[in-house]
Amino acid sequence: MSKIVDLTLTVTPGVRGVESESAFTKAKDGWNASTWHLYSHSCTHMDAQVHFDAGHGTIDETPLASCFGPAWIVKILPCAPQQLLTVADLGEVTKKFKSGESLIFHTGWSDHVNVRSMYRDQMPRISEELARWMVDRGVRLLGVEPPSVADVNNLAEVTLIHEILLAGKINIVEGLTNLESLTSDRVLFGATPLKLHQSDGSPIRAFAIEGVDPNLFA
Repeated sequence: MSKIVDLTLTVTPGVRGVESESAFTKAKDGWNASTWHLYSHSCTHMDAQVHFDAGHGTIDETPLASCFGPAWIVKILPCAPQQLLTVADLGEVTKKFKSGESLIFHTGWSDHVNVRSMYRDQMPRISEELARWMVDRGVRLLGVEPPSVADVNNLAEVTLIHEILLAGKINIVEGLTNLESLTSDRVLFGATPLKLHQSDGSPIRAFAIEGVDPNLFA
């Protein structure tokens, strides 16, 4: 039996870059509606190439076909603060991986989402070696639990890693959660951004499907 697992943080007012206000009410206007103010990289989100000027691609130009497909779950548990993730951490996945598949790194880091000093300032990071390996192997989607693939407090590092991945046309998904609910090491992974005009990124709904043949969508 197939199972759909939500891997998305809830977009909540008060989270960095997120606010909302009532626009209409049922009592006054006949319906309820609200106005949302969203930072393009809030909560679970996808980066576009223009986020780091690594190409001309904007989030609305991202093909849906590149937002869905088979993914390997790479478990790195426990994961140390500021751990540099390398090709060696992929283990047997290096032998099984096929071009066009995706990688999701399960580090347990979403457990720290409400502790900024850990979640944002001590996050595990993708090494340059691993970033170049993924580009060379044709990774479609890269999913991580921290809010970034690299140290946001180190401009040189965060720029280099994003430029490598985005220029290599890898769709970066940051801020995943609930990976502990997955029981398979290979799933169908979907990450669908809002079609925001010429945006550098977008909050997304990320999910995994277990119990179906991932090759159906390879």
